Amino acid sequence: MSRARCERCLRPENHCLCALIPALDSRTRVLILQHPSEVNHALNTARLAVLGLNNAELVVGEVFHNLETLLNVPGYQARLLFPGEAASALTARTGDVEPLLLVIPDGTWRKARKLLHLNPVLAALPRVTLENPPPSRYRLRKVPGVEALSTLEAITHALHTLEPDRSFESLLKPFDALIEGQIAAMGEETFRRNHS
Repeated sequence: MSRARCERCLRPENHCLCALIPALDSRTRVLILQHPSEVNHALNTARLAVLGLNNAELVVGEVFHNLETLLNVPGYQARLLFPGEAASALTARTGDVEPLLLVIPDGTWRKARKLLHLNPVLAALPRVTLENPPPSRYRLRKVPGVEALSTLEAITHALHTLEPDRSFESLLKPFDALIEGQIAAMGEETFRRNHS
């Protein structure tokens, strides 16, 4: 018999994170394109990002037939948050500058690259990257390098960069609780042996 789940955060009811999830406004619009393999992942940080941001949307799939509609939001300039040769570093967007529609592929690096390959319109977007990202708090996943962040961490850092007059730190509260809960469930010794 499966455990009862919270309908909103999809966590088991006794580990519901909803009380920690903020409802933050942002000038930047966030569009997360999630690979289907991430949907039921225990540490689905993209879902936490969309629940915590009022101006965010999550779309699941591999081939996005309505991509042009999703990207053409009046009043926003679409940018793909993904490394590449022609990628430019994100900078603050203040004053009358048109806000960004920040598009984030969500999945492993291999799956994210596959999303770009299967969706040429997505791959053709101007790319932006994070400058000086903080160390990841994601202590449970093996990552390819010190600059690799979870989707939620990348979004939080991007929003702090784009909108330096606001704080988005509270987006990370449910994430930190999720990580601590997973470590507690596996036991400190197992965590140290496998993740230190």
